[in-house]
Amino acid sequence: MTMTFTRHSSVPFVLASASPRRKELLGQVGIAADVIDPADIDETPGRLEQPIPYAKRMAREKAEAVAARHPGSFVLAADTVVALGRRILPKAEDERTARHCLEMLSGRRHRVMGGHALVLPDGRICERLVQTVVRFKRLEKIEIDAYIDSRDWEGKAGGYAIQGNAVGFIPAINGSYSNVVGLSLPEILALLKGNGF
Repeated sequence: MTMTFTRHSSVPFVLASASPRRKELLGQVGIAADVIDPADIDETPGRLEQPIPYAKRMAREKAEAVAARHPGSFVLAADTVVALGRRILPKAEDERTARHCLEMLSGRRHRVMGGHALVLPDGRICERLVQTVVRFKRLEKIEIDAYIDSRDWEGKAGGYAIQGNAVGFIPAINGSYSNVVGLSLPEILALLKGNGF
């Protein structure tokens, strides 16, 4: 059964993200952005910055940067952070980084922090943080090698995509699945509905 969202506002809706996964997630609940405008800001964590403040800051800064280009709109931004303890795992842009992330996650629990920020047409900003706990099974070298060969890790926080081949590595999650993919849909729907969208 497909859940749909009834839009009540004619105010433009801007998605401040280049992620096809976020666009697809919104589409699953019947929301289409009028404009897709990635923030394109520096996403380097601050020295000693912890995962939760980092996820919140990134979502807020992305939303604010894009809202400045689209005044009077709803602007939604998000950031997904994979954390092992206090350590923020990088977005995997090469095989070495992806392999290192998978080796660290193997046999352990980690947290996925979803920072969400919605700028309202009047300029106010609503912020939410959603945490999901993900457990990886112990990975054998052959499994890591095959995953690296699949290229499914490219550009993914923590070096994996739960909606892809890595689902076979994950015996359990506690919390929002869609948050791990890129947006916590229940939280986003509540934010939009509660603010007249």
